[in-house]
Amino acid sequence: MEGQRTGLSAGRTEYTQQLHHAIRKFLPTRGLPLQSRDKRRRWTDRMLVIMALLMSWQPAGALLDAFEAARAVLVRMYVSRRRPGETLAGYLEAMQSASDELVERIASHLRGHVEPVCGRLWRWRRWVVLAVDGSRVDCPRTAANEEAFGCAGRHKTGPQQFVTTLFHVASGLIWDYRRGKGTDSEREHLRQMLAALPSQTLLLMDAGYSGYDLLSTLIDSGCDFIVRVGSNVRLLRKLGYCVQECDGIVYLWPERHRHQEPLVLRCVTVRGARQHVVLLTSVLEESSLSGPEEAQWYRRRWRVEVNFRSLKQTLGKRKMLSDAPHKAQVELDWAVMGLWLVALLTADAAPPCERALASVAMALRAVRQAMRDRGQRVPAGGLHRQLRRARLDRYRRRSHKQARDWPHKKNDPPCGIPQIRTATKSEIQQAKGLRQPCQAA
Repeated sequence: MEGQRTGLSAGRTEYTQQLHHAIRKFLPTRGLPLQSRDKRRRWTDRMLVIMALLMSWQPAGALLDAFEAARAVLVRMYVSRRRPGETLAGYLEAMQSASDELVERIASHLRGHVEPVCGRLWRWRRWVVLAVDGSRVDCPRTAANEEAFGCAGRHKTGPQQFVTTLFHVASGLIWDYRRGKGTDSEREHLRQMLAALPSQTLLLMDAGYSGYDLLSTLIDSGCDFIVRVGSNVRLLRKLGYCVQECDGIVYLWPERHRHQEPLVLRCVTVRGARQHVVLLTSVLEESSLSGPEEAQWYRRRWRVEVNFRSLKQTLGKRKMLSDAPHKAQVELDWAVMGLWLVALLTADAAPPCERALASVAMALRAVRQAMRDRGQRVPAGGLHRQLRRARLDRYRRRSHKQARDWPHKKNDPPCGIPQIRTATKSEIQQAKGLRQPCQAA
């Protein structure tokens, strides 16, 4: 009956409704109304959220095209409800005032689904292993965007936003994120996300997070970490700050922090074919976290880069479409929400033993197929089966995926290895005056 009422085929309506039910499973049941007491208001909170998610999944190259395609899908999802607004300007005006509150509400709700979806992958031993990293997203080169975001990238870059994201390493699911202008600090973004970290977190970080202030904050908050350090870091050994200094114990104690306690850490050197990688961890007992395990987890941190590739390349959000700063911020917020939800949909549909093998590209292809306005027949098994089959390639590659000649390839110099020296007698005396020695290392 609904298909006849709207002039749509039953198959198309059914396939769209499957997508609607999949989205609705991960949205709050309360506090996100579909109807409003104000009869003049067409864009209610639930309509805005689903519309923003649908627009983030659209491959359109212009906001107007993405809006029109997403609105057609939204109308098919709510065939018996009052139609949403017909203009892009009206939608953007409604979203501009409501987006920040809606993003906070949806992000908190999605975060609550991560642990149940991960299942047995949620913890490794006693830790929840998360990785953090940041990346810049381009924005249109307008005067307003340049003034609001700045140009913080390489030579001749335009305005950019900086997004820092926390990922659950074993599953690849987003845990939290922060965004700001291109000149923002990823360390400050991480500090803002510390309150949302789960208990007993093991945080994987690259060399950009190796500052004394940040690491001491992580230790004080009870968060363990593995961080790579480079030649800009100076470490001490045999400081005598711990009674039992086993192999690998070093101290991070910069000159300008000598009035504070030195950080007692364990150093592990991973020997690679091209260069050595030096890692520091706050887990001092090698029986709890051995050197090979530490190296293995740090290698798996590469999945953070894969998620940024999914955002920029697979989802098509390498550059925002909005020419106004606030609209560009809203667009990036919901792009991250869209990526987060697609990953949750895929992992939830997968068998428990294969949830770490979800393919965002294949899942997005299935979601976009359900959104198309072509009257196609519903595939056997519907959307759930399509998401269940969204798995990474399992064949063994016979050649390298690296491009033969890519003119824009980054050739950043390696960060090097830290400088490690033995503490002097004066440093040992100064350290003893700060605090009583610990019991063991």
